[in-house]
Amino acid sequence: MTPRVTRTAPVFRSFDEARARAFYVDWLGFDWTGEVRVFDGAPLYAFLRLGDFHLHLTEHHGDATPGSTAMVHVDNLRDWHATLPANPNMRPGLEPMPWGLQMEVTDPFGNRLRFLDQADGD
Repeated sequence: MTPRVTRTAPVFRSFDEARARAFYVDWLGFDWTGEVRVFDGAPLYAFLRLGDFHLHLTEHHGDATPGSTAMVHVDNLRDWHATLPANPNMRPGLEPMPWGLQMEVTDPFGNRLRFLDQADGD
C-alpha cells in the first residue's frame, strides 16, 4: 500500500534569522508560522509557509546543504511578480520555459526557489 502524502516541506540551510526574515517574509510574502530553539542561544529551526507551500529553515549544522533548490508550482506568477516590492539585491525575471513560466530567486544563503506557472506558457 502506498502512503497518502499530506504535505511536503523542503529544509533549507540558513545562517542569519534577520536576513531570512527580510528575504522570505518581507520580500516574498511568506508567513513565518513558528520556530524552535532547543535552548537559549541554540540554532534556529523555523517554519514558513506561502499558500500551500511549506518550507523549513535550519541553522543547525548538518541539517541541510546550502545551495539546494525547490520547485514551487504556482498560479498567477505574472501578477505576483508584478507586486514584489523593489529589492536592489534581487530583480528576478520571468523566463518562458517549454514547461511553463518560471521565476528563480536565490536566498541569502545560496538556496534557490524556482516558481513555476504551468498555466502560463507565454
